[in-house]
This record gives sequence, C-alpha cells and structure tokens, in this order.
Amino acid sequence: MADNPPDYELADRMALTEPAQVRAIGHPVRTMILQLLHERAATVTELAAAIARPKSTVAHHVDVLTRNGLLRVVRTRKVRAIDERFYGRTARMFSVAAEPSSTGGAASGDFNDFEVAARESATAFEEGRLWGFIRHARISEDQASEFWDRMAELVDEFDRLPRSGETVYGFAIGIYPTAYPALPAAE
Repeated sequence: MADNPPDYELADRMALTEPAQVRAIGHPVRTMILQLLHERAATVTELAAAIARPKSTVAHHVDVLTRNGLLRVVRTRKVRAIDERFYGRTARMFSVAAEPSSTGGAASGDFNDFEVAARESATAFEEGRLWGFIRHARISEDQASEFWDRMAELVDEFDRLPRSGETVYGFAIGIYPTAYPALPAAE
C-alpha cells in the first residue's frame, strides 16, 4: 500500500457548491465508494466486490459521482480487448459550501456527516468499541473558525495514514452552534 494514500494524485479540498453534488454524496452507497477510494483507485468490478452490490448498481453510482465532478478516471489498463477504468476521487476532502451556485440558489445543506456517523457507529456502540467525546464551550465565531481549521488538519492527517490492519475505522469530528444555556457575566 502507498505510504500516503491514495495511490493517485488529487486535490486536497473541493467545495461542493451545486445541489446535485451534495445530493450525490448524500447516498450511502456513493459515500461508501468515496471512502473506499481514499485508499487507492479501483475499478467498478473491485468496488462492486468490496460492497457486495451488483456491478450495474455500482456503475450507476460511479457515473453519478463522475458526472458531478467527485470521481474521475485516474488510469486505464487493457484487459483482453477492453480498456478497464480505474476511478479515483477528485479531492481528499469534500466540503459543502454555503456559497451560491452558478444558478443563483444556495447549495443544499441537507448532508449531515454526524447522521452518517451515528448510523455507522451503532454496532461499535453495542459492542463497547465506540470512543468519543462531546464538549461544549462558549467561544467567539473567530475561535470556532480557527478550531475548525485545526480539526480539518487532523482529518487530513487521518486520511493520509498508511492503510493496514483488517478493520476500517470511522472518524467523525465537527463543531456546531447549540442552544445550550450560558452563565451570565460574572459580577
């Protein structure tokens, strides 16, 4: 395995500004495909085998991701008389941008990584193998933004870890405003 996965060149970050892009990453099969491609480029056949889905189903989802600029063909090889395509991500990290799309509307904000993490982590929780923290702090917008930048660096470090072992671990991280009460200023 590559020391710095995946085994192809890609951008560090890509802001998703079109609603179709956000919808594309919102499907669990497409999310799984994107996650698998963090490790290395793969063919539709390899992806279908990894997620135990028919090749036609995986080909459809790969097509959706490719049409929306989230995947691309990173190399090909000749197998008999057919060119076999290896797909890779276009970026290590996709973020949903709150910028207006080219059609003038705001990008959809309906993709929630924590919802995905909650679903994925249920079995680990039941088995007593879920590690996590939640904390709350009253901080400024600037402090939240600085903290987010530091968290994004940690996510990037996690993405670049050499692949080994038999277990795929999830890593969820975020910062969000809450309706928690705050103490009044000290007198």
